[in-house]
Formats: sequence, structure tokens, C-alpha cells
Amino acid sequence: MTSFLLRFGLYCTLWVFMIFFASDSTLISLSMLIASLAVYFFLSHEYTSVYIYILLSALLFIHGLIIHDVLFTSLLLALITITALFRFTKRLLYLFIGINYFFAVILAYIHKEHMIATVFIGSMLVFLIVKLNEMSTQNKEQQAFYQEMNADYRQLKRLHVSAEEMAKAEERTRIAREIHDSVGHRLTALIMKLEILYLQKKDEQFLELKKMANESLTETREAVQTLQESETSGIPAVVQLIRKLEAESQLLIQFTLKEGALTLPISNEHGVVLYRVIQECLTNVMRHSPSKQVTILIGKSAVNTLSFTISNPISINEKFSLGFGLTNMQARVKEIGGQLYIHQTEEQFVVQGMIPNE
Repeated sequence: MTSFLLRFGLYCTLWVFMIFFASDSTLISLSMLIASLAVYFFLSHEYTSVYIYILLSALLFIHGLIIHDVLFTSLLLALITITALFRFTKRLLYLFIGINYFFAVILAYIHKEHMIATVFIGSMLVFLIVKLNEMSTQNKEQQAFYQEMNADYRQLKRLHVSAEEMAKAEERTRIAREIHDSVGHRLTALIMKLEILYLQKKDEQFLELKKMANESLTETREAVQTLQESETSGIPAVVQLIRKLEAESQLLIQFTLKEGALTLPISNEHGVVLYRVIQECLTNVMRHSPSKQVTILIGKSAVNTLSFTISNPISINEKFSLGFGLTNMQARVKEIGGQLYIHQTEEQFVVQGMIPNE
């Protein structure tokens, strides 16, 4: 906004100088000024059509013909050409540069003023604008390449973490199996022997020992079950993912957990699906969204299911098509009896879903 105000101030200043020093008809110049300002305000939008720029150039050219001015009109044409430098593709920019250069040269030729200066300075300005555009294009390509490489690096890092988690899960399963096969079987044999001794000797102490052995066997089975379960799943895993990505300074995440969400009984399978959906959405934001801002809302719906919404602002309101990742997520959510909706508003890309509880 500050940059636009500076350009607007310079634009108005050149118009004032042109009216005072070059115009013989103040009324016509003021009328053209008002018309050009009405068009100029459309330039504040980042995605203004090239036809708006051409219309403004045409107004300046017509005014220059009427008041017989070359100098200030050429400066104004140069100003809006520079304004368009970072707005258009190379083809549209070159077209607009050619039109403005043609307008300036035609004015100088018709009025027989500053012809050599207009051609020479105009050519230098065209050369500089073309070079600046090439540098800007190269810079954008380098940034896009860096973001792509960075996204691949993050993906490899996540795969490495997943491999570590899988290795830990396998190790926990092995330990749990050993405990179950050795300690569990020994405690079971001990309980049977204590039962036999009690039947033979009718000593109450054997019952006490049997009770203690049963409690130990129960605790061992609980420990084995805990080892066989994954470390994190469902909402805790989502929180861990968010903390990880924010720590890497990749995303700015606003995470809201509404009342009742943690009390819903979500199975491990459903928790994994929730985790994968949110992971896919965050990955898409890292790859495609320039803002890197995400809002995640998890809560309990009116029908007592887990609901979630992931949204991020968009800069270009274009029609989108579902990629492989989101299509796969829709299928996975549908497999567990849930629903996933993906839509886009004028300002945001939104993924909404519902996952049933156990």
C-alpha cells in the first residue's frame, strides 16, 4: 500500500506540472486528470488486467495530442510502464512496453519536439525494464526451485522420522512378545503350581501367593498391551506434528481444540486417518501457499463425531483441481465411514471433514 501511495503521489505531481507548464486548456486537462485517476486506482490491485494499463496509456496519449505535450506525457507513460514491470508475464509486458514506446515516439513526431531525446531515452528505459524483468523472472524461478527443494527435504526428513518410528514400534513389539512368552508363561505356571499346593495342603498362604501372582500377571499383560500400542495417535499426534512444523519455521499455525474433542473415543485407525489428512493439508500449504498461514480447528459435532477444519488464505482465486494427495485422503476418510469436503472461497482454501467415533 505504501508503494502504491508513493507512485500515486508522483503520478499526481507530474500531472500538476503538466497542467501548469504545458497545458493551454486547463479545463480539458482537469477533465482528463479525473478520468485518468479513476482508471489509475484500478492499478492498486495486484492482478489488474493489462487492458486497464493500455486504457490509461491511451488517455495520456490523447491528452498529449490535445495539449501538444511530449515531455510530461512521456514521463507519465514511463511511470506506468515501470509500475507494470512486476505485474505481467514477459509477453504481456513486452506488448505494453511497445505500446507506450510507440505512443511517446508518435507524440514527439507529430509535435516535432524532443524527437531524438524521446527515442534515445525511451530505448534506454526499455532496455532497463527488460533487464529488470529478466532478473525478476530469474529470482522467482530460483525461489520456486528453492521451495521445491526445501519441500523435498522436509518430505525426506518426515520419511526418516517415520522410519525411526517404525523401527521403535518393531522393537516395542519384540520386547512385548518376549515379556509375554517368558514372564507371562512363568507366572501362569506359578499360579497353577500354587493352586495345586493349596489343594494338597489347604494352606491359606498359598492363596495369598496365588493372588499376588495373578496381580503380577495382570500388570504384565497391561504392560505388554501398552508396548504394542503406538506412542502417539489421533489428536496427540496432530499436536506433535504442529509443534514439529512450527519449530522448523515452515508454517504459522493457529490450532484450536474445542471443548469435548478430547473426550471422544477415537480408535487408532481413525486417529491415523485424521493425522494423515492434516499432514497432507499442511504439506500442500508448504508447497503452494505463499502466506504459509494455516488455521486448524478440531471439535465435537452436533451428532457426537469428531469434526475438523483446515483453512489457509489464497492470493489468486483460480479454479482448483484435486490432486492425488487430497483425492487419496477423501478415499481414506470414506473407508472409515467419515466425510471430507474440499472447497475454495474468494479468500481461503478450506478442507472440512467428519470422522466417526468408536
